[in-house]
Amino acid sequence: MTILQSEQDNKGKFYIEKEGRELAHMTYVWAGTARIIIDHTEVDDALRGTGAGKKMVFAAVDFARQKGIKILPLCPFAKSVFDKESAIQDVL
Repeated sequence: MTILQSEQDNKGKFYIEKEGRELAHMTYVWAGTARIIIDHTEVDDALRGTGAGKKMVFAAVDFARQKGIKILPLCPFAKSVFDKESAIQDVL
């Protein structure tokens, strides 16, 4: 499962496509230059139970570490992943 990313202006998303169809996405918005806010996660029923949502959160963590920025998870799903995974809390 490959996590893709796109950005336009101050908004972006991590997403999963299959055969040209977007099956999952997690959106974020830049808050200044040092932080992104994850505001929504959605996973199609076809990917439920595959860990797709969690994989997108981890892709955002990798992105934050590479850029040296922080993440504010306002999305309840993303927040729950951060709450459970102590290894990724360095980007909070």
